[in-house]
Amino acid sequence: MTPTERSMQIRIRLIGVIFVAAFLAIAARAGYLQLVMAEDLAARGNQQHQRVIKLTPQRGAIYDRNGEELALSLEVKSLYANPREIKNLRKVAKLLAPVLGITKKRLRRKLAEKKSFVWIERRLSPKLAQQVADFKLPGLHFVREHKRYYPRGQVASQVIGFTGLDPKGLEGIELIYDADLQGEAGLLISERDARGRGLATAGQVVRGGAPGGSLFLTIDRTLQYIAEKELARQVKASGAVGGTVVMLEPASGRVLAMASQPSYNPNAINRYRPADWRNRAVSDAFEPGSIFKPFLLAGVLEEGLLSPSSRIDCENGRFEVGGKTIRDHKRYGKLKLAEIIKYSSNIGFAKLGKKLERERLYNYIRDFGFGEKTGIDLPGEEDGLVRSPNRWFEIDLATISFGQGISVTPLQMVAAMGVIANGGLLMEPYLVEKIVDGQGAQVYRRQPHAVRRVISESTARLVRNMMVGVTEAGGTGTRGAVAGYGVAGKTGTAQKVDPVTGGYSVDKRVASFIGMLPAENPALVVLVTVDEPQNQPYGGLVAAPVFSRIADESMRYLDIPPTEVVARRELPESRKKTQLKRRKKNVQPVRADVGKRMPNFRGMSYRQVLDAMGRKGLNIKLSGSGKVVEQSPRAGEAIRYGAEIWVRFGA
Repeated sequence: MTPTERSMQIRIRLIGVIFVAAFLAIAARAGYLQLVMAEDLAARGNQQHQRVIKLTPQRGAIYDRNGEELALSLEVKSLYANPREIKNLRKVAKLLAPVLGITKKRLRRKLAEKKSFVWIERRLSPKLAQQVADFKLPGLHFVREHKRYYPRGQVASQVIGFTGLDPKGLEGIELIYDADLQGEAGLLISERDARGRGLATAGQVVRGGAPGGSLFLTIDRTLQYIAEKELARQVKASGAVGGTVVMLEPASGRVLAMASQPSYNPNAINRYRPADWRNRAVSDAFEPGSIFKPFLLAGVLEEGLLSPSSRIDCENGRFEVGGKTIRDHKRYGKLKLAEIIKYSSNIGFAKLGKKLERERLYNYIRDFGFGEKTGIDLPGEEDGLVRSPNRWFEIDLATISFGQGISVTPLQMVAAMGVIANGGLLMEPYLVEKIVDGQGAQVYRRQPHAVRRVISESTARLVRNMMVGVTEAGGTGTRGAVAGYGVAGKTGTAQKVDPVTGGYSVDKRVASFIGMLPAENPALVVLVTVDEPQNQPYGGLVAAPVFSRIADESMRYLDIPPTEVVARRELPESRKKTQLKRRKKNVQPVRADVGKRMPNFRGMSYRQVLDAMGRKGLNIKLSGSGKVVEQSPRAGEAIRYGAEIWVRFGA
């Protein structure tokens, strides 16, 4: 074989090898695309000839502790157009523009787009959707979406928060639990050609999503309404700039009501200022003033530095500390500990603070939960301000002892007072009791959590008993008393810091009252603060009456029997003996509403029924939502002892 022939044969074989290798590579690639990448490529192909629009997902509902709806997602219609199907653009614009409240020019611009899908208006009201449907215009179509709705309006608005159009949670519970509430979005799919143009002959397909999880709160909508109603009434009457009410179940840490003023309606969020959205109960820190005093008293008793019979010299109303003068509102001499808190002597508490000294007082302040976030499931919580004791001068020790030079949030204050109410344990406050998924299966349940023991049960009971004197004759909080119940309370009037001068304002104060009842075994702890009330800035005059009204209505709503006999008039001797026997046998006293006649509640709203309950002093069990459809007893009938009184709401 000649060299030329050998060279030719090598080239032929080489080319053959290349062809075989190329064939194997192509075959391998084809196999990979067909077997491994088939689903992905099919999806890409669909994307190229399909237009996919995400629809608003069905967000989970939010309920109160009794299962009453506070937030839900309603199914509504959204309007879109296929401009390629529209024959008379001017006619469509002329008919639609006035109904939708947009200009004809803007609507014609939308309808003139060379697309197969254009949003016209999303989440229409049922009335508006029906008006558009009645036109029967070709090229206009509806698709079902979901719109967030708050059936109770302003009730618990700062707790619940609100959503955007996405809908993503933007404030409150809606924000913190957004991932749990957010459902899976449905899809609107339309066909298009190779150039991305919509096919006029192709229809739209809707693929359903999945609903989000739902939350059950610790909030009770009736207690929340009572708190909001009474707070708003006092803020308006006193000319105040705002206020808060927080109601806590001390044994568990459940927040039963949390109200702030000013408030807002989340169904019309754009009508309100961002400042109105703020939940003051967790985001606003203030100097507590005298409502802080029970915690110092608890520390002194817990350390055994003094006994209940000990007396403190209150220096006739004037006392020098660190070059500064501390004054009382009256000239007091030697007072027992119960009298010091009853009369709210600043001098007495300055001396108690000196006995406890810096480090121990600071430790008790921190143990009661001040200076750190409570861990509540809400956004924007502040931790307050507690300075390190190595920065305290002698006057600082004195002023902190009666609630100045320290800042707290309303929620911190209620949680701390819960320690005295429940026997010495600091419970972590919380708002969400349980979470269920879109199918109703429980996925989470919160259990009460004790953070730590702060004081002993005996100390808590001693302080509680001493605080009862505040609401009795001669105390600073007599207007916080509730007929039939022992109330352990404390008034507070704290000067606000002037941001311009850096010193205390001459005329701006926070009036407050905090109390628990029944004092023997508290079921509720309630704090009321009124920010910058005019004319009467004192907690005993402004905040205490609000507490009394809220506590009175709440006790009747919760059906907690009175623990004391209300002495309205002198009773015959036989009646006195009967009541004495009842008290000895621990028999519940006759209900306050016995003997009254049942009003006609038919057709009334929830608020109207609650208002009537407050005016007539009735304790009625409420259920359902809407208007009153049924009641027992019937209208005009007498309310008998032992009979169940109820009202049912319905559509």
